[in-house]
Amino acid sequence: MPEGDTVWRACKRLHQALSGQELTATDFRVPTLATTDLSGRTMLEVIARGKHLLMRVSGGVTIHSHFRMDGTWHLYRPGERWHGGPDHQIRAVLETAAWKAVGYRLPVLELVATDAEDTVVGHLGPDLLSPSFDRDQAIANLEADPARTISEALLDQRNLAGIGNFYRSEVCFLLGLDPWRPVSDVDIPAAVDLSRRLMKANLRNGTQVSTGIDRPGQRSWVHERAGKQCRRCGTTIRTASIGEPTRERVSYWCPVCQPGAPDGEPAN
Repeated sequence: MPEGDTVWRACKRLHQALSGQELTATDFRVPTLATTDLSGRTMLEVIARGKHLLMRVSGGVTIHSHFRMDGTWHLYRPGERWHGGPDHQIRAVLETAAWKAVGYRLPVLELVATDAEDTVVGHLGPDLLSPSFDRDQAIANLEADPARTISEALLDQRNLAGIGNFYRSEVCFLLGLDPWRPVSDVDIPAAVDLSRRLMKANLRNGTQVSTGIDRPGQRSWVHERAGKQCRRCGTTIRTASIGEPTRERVSYWCPVCQPGAPDGEPAN
């Protein structure tokens, strides 16, 4: 699933290409927006809010999208071949004189009034990549439920926005925390600071890296490395689902470098 840094990079590209430009044509391929036409309006700006993308258009309208598992926006020059997927996966096409922005596999695509954006992003906690990131509020949000596992707390976008499974797993490894450690037994300021530092560093990298080695197969300590040897101690990396039913997510950890995972948890 794209995380906050991925969405931020997409936002930057879209903003640079589209902001200040008139929309010459729009094509929304979802039933609720099938008759919508925003041509003639100006794209004012594109901003990221956690994992959400907000395209603000003149006339007080915002195009809200969320990538979920594999959604994405691609930019093409007029006449350039599109390669983001088959046509049936296209959910939106926004055209200007210089660019075509094509949204593929977007599970969330809707129009909201710009002055009502809080209806879709108001529930989010402080955005880790925002210049105005409220560190104290993020810490308070996480510490409000001391019995909750650190894994679940970090992934809850109501606490702080932008963290996904990669950062959750890697932050826990780097701090030596097993995924079931309760929030009350965690240095929450350290977890917040490390999460923000990793995500900000990867804005420059263009890839998600926690090891400092930006090469295929070497970018993570534990994430998606189940069954492989820990880079530190050689122990086999384990994996298990954590979270409430319907909201479970796979976590990865090293049982030696992150001691304390309870016996009986499903792992392989």
